Amino acid sequence: MAMDVHARDLRYFVAVADELHFTRAAERLYVSQPALSKQIRALERQLGVELFRRDPRGVTLTAAGSALLPHARRVLAAWDEAAAAVEEARTAQRSTLVVGMSTSPGRGGVLPAIRSRFTAAHPEAEIRLRQVNWDDPTAGLADGDADVAFVWLPLPGQERFAWTLIAEEPLLVALPDTHPLATRAEIDFADLADEPFLALPESTGPLRDYWLALDARDGRPPRIGAEIASTEETYEALVAGLGVCLVAAGNVPLLTLGGVVARPVRGVTPSRYVLAWRREDGDRPLVRAYAQACRRATGGRG
Repeated sequence: MAMDVHARDLRYFVAVADELHFTRAAERLYVSQPALSKQIRALERQLGVELFRRDPRGVTLTAAGSALLPHARRVLAAWDEAAAAVEEARTAQRSTLVVGMSTSPGRGGVLPAIRSRFTAAHPEAEIRLRQVNWDDPTAGLADGDADVAFVWLPLPGQERFAWTLIAEEPLLVALPDTHPLATRAEIDFADLADEPFLALPESTGPLRDYWLALDARDGRPPRIGAEIASTEETYEALVAGLGVCLVAAGNVPLLTLGGVVARPVRGVTPSRYVLAWRREDGDRPLVRAYAQACRRATGGRG
């Protein structure tokens, strides 16, 4: 016996068994009566039995049809439960927004301000924060693990993403408080060019180049003192004297703990911190709503 019967075939069979009338069953199923009759005939051929007896007095179930009916009902009920479970999971997925970040936005309570505006507009939605290290400069956007992310520009594959600006901040240099340049109130980048620098992992591409200030070096390659992939690693490398690093003004408090100071730097371009998302997701309701909440909280620009 063939076993590749489709749920549609069973629905058609059950409808005819309930109505014992092909025309009424066709109306119930929103199909034409000839199409329904053809489908039932095909099912009977697959099973190798006659399911209905058709005569001038009407339609009745055969013994095979009566045997099949309770099983068909159970199969359809189980399938409906499965479809409902899938839809519930899909609905939950649609109502969850994953927010990636490698460094907390901080900056005067930006994150709570965005959350409060977003949840006021979408109280049914759930926000999940996903913390990543600095190996992934897109904070989960590139591999699909995050729906939106707080990131620094420039991004690898930047044409894939859209964003709204959260902060444009001047750069400072973080260095051990015993460093000879630590006594200055402000430092020219030219005086830092030969210093060993702490560098992001090579996987960060153009973002690594930015924090090494390649555009301010006139083609001279930087000296790499160590690679760092988190705030904690950066602080420890600074205290150990492995190098210096540029840092955005808003992140200075994360590094200027005991033994580390930060000084303004002349001759480098300001940093840009943004909320980003994949361009193809720009019309997703929760992505759009979170970006709008971000703009309202920060006065950001698209």
